Amino acid sequence: MPKKKTGARKKAEKQKDRQKNIRDAAGKRDLVECPCNFSMECDSCKRRQKNRAFCYFCSAVQKLPICGACGKQKCMQKGGDCLVRHAGIHTTGLAMVGAVCDYCEAWVCHGRKCIATHACSCPLLDAVCLECNREVWGHGGRVFICGYCSGYLCEDDQFEHQAMCQKLEAETNKCSSCNKLGQNMCLKCKVAFCDEHSKRKGFKYPKGAAYPCPKCGYELKPAISLSMSTTRYKYGRQGHNAVEDEDGGFTFGGITVGGAERYVCSDEEGDDDYMMSRGAYSGYSGEYGEGYYGEGGNNYSDDDSEEDSEDEDSDEEGGEDLSSELAALKMDAAKPVKR
Repeated sequence: MPKKKTGARKKAEKQKDRQKNIRDAAGKRDLVECPCNFSMECDSCKRRQKNRAFCYFCSAVQKLPICGACGKQKCMQKGGDCLVRHAGIHTTGLAMVGAVCDYCEAWVCHGRKCIATHACSCPLLDAVCLECNREVWGHGGRVFICGYCSGYLCEDDQFEHQAMCQKLEAETNKCSSCNKLGQNMCLKCKVAFCDEHSKRKGFKYPKGAAYPCPKCGYELKPAISLSMSTTRYKYGRQGHNAVEDEDGGFTFGGITVGGAERYVCSDEEGDDDYMMSRGAYSGYSGEYGEGYYGEGGNNYSDDDSEEDSEDEDSDEEGGEDLSSELAALKMDAAKPVKR
């Protein structure tokens, strides 16, 4: 018959299990729950931002800084782990801090463990936003992780990125190695794989576990549980919703320019015709949409029009006189000659 466990033994076993669970959960801790990524309100400018040593907007120092490693605001230890001895005194403020992290820009307390281990295990060590490529020192907001591709996102781009993260870089949902329909998706590479090409040859996978991506090693997710879309390319100037304009409008790059009115004018010789439109981009004097000479596009003066009409009348009269003279000469040449 086994010996009955005493109260001290039971307490020691429970504490051992609790410490084991804490160590296992340390690597699975959410980024928003880390002390270096806490939300902080500046005492001077009252602006909400990430936990940092100095305010991002006014560079003020907080009255009660929070340790970026353990999250405490008040050191109550009487010795031992503290690098700065304060026997019988509970320290707060700048008397509690010992360093500033180069990665998360947060205060670190003067505890030996925090100063020795935080720099190597900082959660924001490689926190560069996928959208804007800014580090922690480049923006004042908190840092988040995308729920699909597990990439770092700043507070400004988190919603915009996650709204378009489920999008493949191909035009179809078919496997990148064959023509079969993709059953597994890699949300980091944005590539689809069929059941055959999701596995590597000569590699044993644990039973029941998700397959890693053959390219990057990220966990593949089944396509049935996702809402994936494909990349589409619209070529040509009519790729967007173009407005049909009978008066000479055109569309290029998603911008439609329409010609409202067109005026056909002839030059002095009368050989070539040229066109002036009173639409967009058709005027350098006056308001938008006006022609070269005001609202009418090509409103020439009355004197110029009268001179042009007089020149045309004189040319017509001269042409009629020449034709009559030629006709008279022909008639004289047709008469018989008397000898």
